[in-house]
This record gives sequence, C-alpha cells and structure tokens, in this order.
Amino acid sequence: MIVFIDESGLSERPCRVRTWAPKGQTPVLQYSFSWKQMSVIAGVSFWRFYFRLYNGSIRTPQVIEFLKVLHRTIGKKMLIIWDRLTAHRSRLVREHVEAQRGCIALEFLPAYAPEMNPVECVWGYLKHHAMPNYCARDLGDLALRASRNLRSMQRRPTLVRAFWQQAELF
Repeated sequence: MIVFIDESGLSERPCRVRTWAPKGQTPVLQYSFSWKQMSVIAGVSFWRFYFRLYNGSIRTPQVIEFLKVLHRTIGKKMLIIWDRLTAHRSRLVREHVEAQRGCIALEFLPAYAPEMNPVECVWGYLKHHAMPNYCARDLGDLALRASRNLRSMQRRPTLVRAFWQQAELF
C-alpha cells in the first residue's frame, strides 16, 4: 500500500481567510497568542488517511511511533513516500524500518516538491476550509477542534481521493 506522510504545525494563532461581514464592519479575530505549538503527522493512502497529534515539534521518536501505529492499523506491506525531513532520514528511523524485514519500504520526494504530496492538500483543507479564522482558547481546545475536523475528513473518501487528484502525481 502506498502511503504519503507529512507533518504540519498548529498554533493558537488562527489561519486567516476572507469572510463576510456587514458592510462597513471589518471582522475582528480576537485570540491570545503564545509560542506553544502542537504538531500533527498524517499518512494518506488512496482510500483513507491516518493522523496523530503531538505537543511540540515532531522528531524522530514521534515518527517511529507513527510508523508503528500505521503499520499495525494497515496490516499490509507499505511504501512510505515522504519529504527529506531530518527525522525521516535519521539512523533510528532507518533501523526501525530495517527491523520490519521488508514490511516497510521508504522513498523520498524530490527536494522542494510539496505539490507532489497529497498530505499537503490535507493541511490546506484543514487550515483554510475546516478551521479558517478559528480562535482557540488554548492548545487543548485547538487539539480537540483539529482532531474533530480531521476525523470528519477521514469519513469522506471522495475528499481523500480529491487530495490525490490535487497533488501533481501524474
């Protein structure tokens, strides 16, 4: 099974998009900003996508944990295609993949080619369609809202296939 993987960051600062307001009244977004952030990692197959939220940045241990959960969930041989993030190329990830004895194969996208990764479409949809202008009270609120929206997106197979079509794979 082919699975594209990518990571993204989320913060309390809303992703701003155009919106409607009564004539002459500029919409105002009020939020309290802190430097705390959370990250989300997702894998997209042709039929479904999988995700996990993490506090802080995604590093090698989180990548390995996600690969373990993904392998248990899918239960088939996987071809993982991802970018050249340092955590993806780490020795620990390589050792983990080798320990799987051929159940996981890795390929890397060309440098500077996010348009080839369908997971980038997941992030775009999440930030600009599912959660635009959303002002979270705190990271817990942000995690709950992001998780709900991602689960809702998971239940829409036509949307997942559209992510593949949007990516410039062919």
